[in-house]
Amino acid sequence: MSNFRNLLVWQKSMSLTTKIYNSTKKFPKEEIFGLTSQIRRCSISIPSNIAEGFGRDSNKEYLRFLNISIGSLFEMQTQLEIAKNIQYLDEEEFNNLYENSREIERMLVSFISKIKDRN
Repeated sequence: MSNFRNLLVWQKSMSLTTKIYNSTKKFPKEEIFGLTSQIRRCSISIPSNIAEGFGRDSNKEYLRFLNISIGSLFEMQTQLEIAKNIQYLDEEEFNNLYENSREIERMLVSFISKIKDRN
Protein backbone atom coordinates (compact mmCIF):
# COMPACT_ATOMS: atom_id res chain seq x y z
CA MET A 1 0.00 0.00 0.00
CA SER A 2 1.55 3.26 -1.09
CA ASN A 3 -0.65 5.77 0.71
CA PHE A 4 -2.66 5.88 3.95
CA ARG A 5 -5.52 7.48 2.02
CA ASN A 6 -6.08 4.09 0.35
CA LEU A 7 -6.84 2.45 3.71
CA LEU A 8 -10.57 1.87 4.09
CA VAL A 9 -10.33 2.29 7.87
CA TRP A 10 -8.79 5.75 7.38
CA GLN A 11 -11.51 6.70 4.86
CA LYS A 12 -14.30 5.55 7.20
CA SER A 13 -12.78 7.35 10.17
CA MET A 14 -12.56 10.55 8.11
CA SER A 15 -16.24 10.17 7.26
CA LEU A 16 -17.10 9.61 10.92
CA THR A 17 -15.19 12.75 11.89
CA THR A 18 -17.32 14.77 9.46
CA LYS A 19 -20.48 13.24 10.94
CA ILE A 20 -19.26 14.05 14.45
CA TYR A 21 -18.69 17.69 13.52
CA ASN A 22 -22.16 17.94 12.01
CA SER A 23 -23.80 16.32 15.04
CA THR A 24 -21.94 18.40 17.62
CA LYS A 25 -22.94 21.66 15.88
CA LYS A 26 -26.29 21.18 17.62
CA PHE A 27 -24.81 20.91 21.11
CA PRO A 28 -25.40 23.86 23.48
CA LYS A 29 -22.94 26.74 23.09
CA GLU A 30 -21.77 26.36 26.70
CA GLU A 31 -20.35 22.95 25.68
CA ILE A 32 -18.04 24.38 23.01
CA PHE A 33 -15.00 24.04 25.31
CA GLY A 34 -16.35 20.93 27.03
CA LEU A 35 -18.01 17.90 25.50
CA THR A 36 -18.17 19.35 21.97
CA SER A 37 -14.43 19.99 21.87
CA GLN A 38 -13.59 16.68 23.52
CA ILE A 39 -15.65 14.56 21.12
CA ARG A 40 -14.27 16.42 18.13
CA ARG A 41 -10.65 16.03 19.28
CA CYS A 42 -11.14 12.29 19.77
CA SER A 43 -12.70 11.87 16.35
CA ILE A 44 -9.83 13.81 14.72
CA SER A 45 -7.29 11.67 16.56
CA ILE A 46 -8.54 8.44 14.96
CA PRO A 47 -7.63 9.10 11.28
CA SER A 48 -4.71 11.32 12.28
CA ASN A 49 -2.97 8.53 14.18
CA ILE A 50 -3.69 6.02 11.42
CA ALA A 51 -1.99 8.41 8.99
CA GLU A 52 0.91 9.27 11.29
CA GLY A 53 1.62 5.63 12.06
CA PHE A 54 1.61 4.81 8.36
CA GLY A 55 4.60 7.09 7.88
CA ARG A 56 6.70 5.45 10.61
CA ASP A 57 9.71 3.26 9.96
CA SER A 58 8.58 0.08 11.67
CA ASN A 59 5.55 -2.09 12.35
CA LYS A 60 6.17 -1.59 16.08
CA GLU A 61 5.79 2.18 15.66
CA TYR A 62 2.76 1.74 13.42
CA LEU A 63 1.10 -0.49 16.01
CA ARG A 64 1.70 2.13 18.68
CA PHE A 65 -0.17 4.75 16.63
CA LEU A 66 -2.97 2.34 15.73
CA ASN A 67 -3.40 1.60 19.44
CA ILE A 68 -3.59 5.33 20.17
CA SER A 69 -6.23 5.54 17.45
CA ILE A 70 -8.34 2.79 18.99
CA GLY A 71 -7.98 4.41 22.42
CA SER A 72 -9.34 7.66 20.98
CA LEU A 73 -12.18 5.71 19.42
CA PHE A 74 -13.15 4.18 22.78
CA GLU A 75 -12.95 7.60 24.43
CA MET A 76 -15.20 9.05 21.72
CA GLN A 77 -17.73 6.19 22.13
CA THR A 78 -17.91 6.96 25.85
CA GLN A 79 -18.45 10.66 25.21
CA LEU A 80 -21.16 9.95 22.64
CA GLU A 81 -22.95 7.88 25.26
CA ILE A 82 -22.71 10.78 27.71
CA ALA A 83 -24.11 13.13 25.04
CA LYS A 84 -27.03 10.74 24.53
CA ASN A 85 -27.64 10.42 28.28
CA ILE A 86 -27.87 14.20 28.70
CA GLN A 87 -30.03 14.41 25.57
CA TYR A 88 -27.62 16.29 23.30
CA LEU A 89 -28.02 13.39 20.85
CA ASP A 90 -31.28 11.62 20.19
CA GLU A 91 -31.40 7.82 20.10
CA GLU A 92 -31.32 7.57 16.30
CA GLU A 93 -28.35 9.90 15.85
CA PHE A 94 -26.46 8.21 18.68
CA ASN A 95 -27.10 4.76 17.19
CA ASN A 96 -25.91 5.89 13.77
CA LEU A 97 -22.67 7.38 15.13
CA TYR A 98 -22.09 4.49 17.49
CA GLU A 99 -22.56 1.85 14.77
CA ASN A 100 -20.16 3.75 12.52
CA SER A 101 -17.62 3.79 15.34
CA ARG A 102 -18.10 0.06 16.01
CA GLU A 103 -17.39 -0.72 12.36
CA ILE A 104 -14.15 1.28 12.59
CA GLU A 105 -13.34 -0.50 15.86
CA ARG A 106 -13.68 -3.91 14.20
CA MET A 107 -11.55 -2.77 11.27
CA LEU A 108 -8.81 -1.40 13.54
CA VAL A 109 -8.73 -4.55 15.66
CA SER A 110 -8.41 -6.67 12.51
CA PHE A 111 -5.75 -4.38 11.03
CA ILE A 112 -3.72 -4.47 14.24
CA SER A 113 -3.92 -8.29 14.26
CA LYS A 114 -2.70 -8.48 10.66
CA ILE A 115 0.28 -6.25 11.38
CA LYS A 116 1.15 -8.28 14.49
CA ASP A 117 0.99 -11.49 12.46
CA ARG A 118 3.55 -10.05 10.01
CA ASN A 119 6.14 -9.73 12.78
